[in-house]
Amino acid sequence: MTLHTPSPSNLREMPSPQVAFHRTELSVILSLYGRMVAAGEWRDYGISCLRDVAVFSVFRRTAENPMYRIEKRPKLRGKQGMYAVIGMDGQVLRRGQDLKTVLRVLERKLIRAVE
Repeated sequence: MTLHTPSPSNLREMPSPQVAFHRTELSVILSLYGRMVAAGEWRDYGISCLRDVAVFSVFRRTAENPMYRIEKRPKLRGKQGMYAVIGMDGQVLRRGQDLKTVLRVLERKLIRAVE
């Protein structure tokens, strides 16, 4: 009886794990979310963890399409940056390597002229 040691070529390719936001990333996102809720701009959110992307969706009302999507795509780390803010119409508002820098495009919505 011959025992074969499995080699990498014999093994099936393991499915890649889901992409998820790290605790520090969620802390930054939820900090912005809390300020926007306090300002009355946002009301609800949803988180999706898929194979290639993690998405934090922001809603004005629960039953509508998201106003903004904050995406993390690790495969784009070396190219365009793994973080992106995408608007309701699908337009990429900002993309980059640093989450705080990318989220600044949404923080500008908090700054209003005082009359």
